[in-house]
Amino acid sequence: MLLLTGCDFLLFDPKGPIAAEQMDLIIISALVMLIVVIPVIVMSIWFPIKFRASNTKNEYKPNWEHSNKIEAVVWTIPILIIIALGTITYYTSFSLDPRKPIESDKPTMVVQVVAMDWKWLFIYPEQGIATVNEMAMPVDTPVEFLVTSDTVMNSFFVPQLGTQIYAMSGMENRVHLIGEEEGTYLGFSANYSGFGFSGMKFDAIVTSDQGFEDWVAKVKAAPQALDDEKLAELRVKSRDVAPMHFSNVNPLLFSNIIEHYTGALNGE
Repeated sequence: MLLLTGCDFLLFDPKGPIAAEQMDLIIISALVMLIVVIPVIVMSIWFPIKFRASNTKNEYKPNWEHSNKIEAVVWTIPILIIIALGTITYYTSFSLDPRKPIESDKPTMVVQVVAMDWKWLFIYPEQGIATVNEMAMPVDTPVEFLVTSDTVMNSFFVPQLGTQIYAMSGMENRVHLIGEEEGTYLGFSANYSGFGFSGMKFDAIVTSDQGFEDWVAKVKAAPQALDDEKLAELRVKSRDVAPMHFSNVNPLLFSNIIEHYTGALNGE
C-alpha cells in the first residue's frame, strides 16, 4: 500500500465523459467480482485456523457426500455474476464503441495519428499543420482520431480522456474522444513496440477555443514543413523525442502512409 502511494492513478482521474464511464465500468466490474473474492479470502484464513490440528473442539469430520444447499450456492452465485458481467459488457460494447461519434453542439474535429519508431506524428488536415509528440484539442469539442502505424503495431492511449485504440500499418482505426477540463494530459503507447517504447509519450493539451487557435498559429509559424526529406528523418528510429512543429504538411500524407503498406502506391 505504501508503494502504491507513489502511483498516478490516471484511469481514476477522468477528464472526459468517455474516461468517466470507463472508470465506472472498472469499479463496477471489480465490485461484482469481489462478491466471490472476499468470501474466498475470508474462508482461506478462517478454515485453517478453525480446523487446525491443535483445535480439537472443532475437529472436521464430515459425514456426508453431497449437499444440495452447497451445490446451489457454488453454482448460483457464479452464474449470477457471469450474467451481471455479461449484461454490463453487452451494454458498454455499444455505449463505449470507439467509432461511435460523440454528440455535441460543436462540430467534430479530425486529427490523424501515426505511430512511428518511437514517436507519435499528429496531422491536422483541417488546419494544414503537423506535430510530433504534442497534440492539442479545444475543450468540450469532440475529436475523431484516425489512427494508423508507420511501423509495428502500437496502441494510442490518453487514459484521462478515454479509450485506447490499436495503431496498425496498412489500416485505419478510429476513436472519438472529448476533453471537458483544460489541462495537459499524458498520452503514450500502451503496446510494447521495441527498444524505445518507454519514451513513446506525448502531451495531450486540452485548451480553450482561443487557446487552440493560438496553438495553431504557433505551429503555423514554425520554420519547417513536413516534406519528404523531413518525413524520412522521422522514420529513423529515435528515442525520447522532444515535441516538434511543422507549419505545412501534405494533405494526403496520412492516406499515403496507409497505402504504402497495402501496395496501392506501387500498383499492386
